[in-house]
Amino acid sequence: MKRQINHLLLLLPIVALCAGCGRASMPKPYGYVRLTMPDTCYADAVPKGYPYRFDVSCHAEVRLVSDEQGGQYWIDLHYPALNATVHCSYQPVRGNLRELTDDAIRFVYRHSSHASSIPEKGFVHAEARVYGVLFDLEGNTASSMQFFVTDSVRHFFRAAAYCDCVPNADSLAPVYDYLHKDVVRMVESFEWR
Repeated sequence: MKRQINHLLLLLPIVALCAGCGRASMPKPYGYVRLTMPDTCYADAVPKGYPYRFDVSCHAEVRLVSDEQGGQYWIDLHYPALNATVHCSYQPVRGNLRELTDDAIRFVYRHSSHASSIPEKGFVHAEARVYGVLFDLEGNTASSMQFFVTDSVRHFFRAAAYCDCVPNADSLAPVYDYLHKDVVRMVESFEWR
């Protein structure tokens, strides 16, 4: 019996060496889902009777926001294929333009702790009385871009784009690029009714 145990003890290191030979295991890198962006096409999908209009992507669903959830003339542009939404709100200006713009800017800079930078771009379309600012929020922020437009007298409109997932700027870059083009098209085609 003692002799069998000695043979097993000699055989055990040899088996361990043979089992340990082979390829070294390597950790797998993180993978991201490949996203295919739909072709761009636009239409006027803002409901009639609203005090504004702009071009909406054919791939976005226009959802009316009820008065319990928001104000009058609020809409959401939902992109089911991208799992993203652009939340749009409207407020009439009643001598409170400064308060409305300060609110819009405050909403943007709530994301500053996660943003690597927040470049701003001004928009002026004087013939249509549309003046505004587009904010690009770079980095792992919940909202990738926001903007507001006004005629400085009667109307104020604000929008913010959100993806319904944990923000990761690297993996969501194609979605952000697609939304950025749509949001810029919204601002450039914006008109008051």
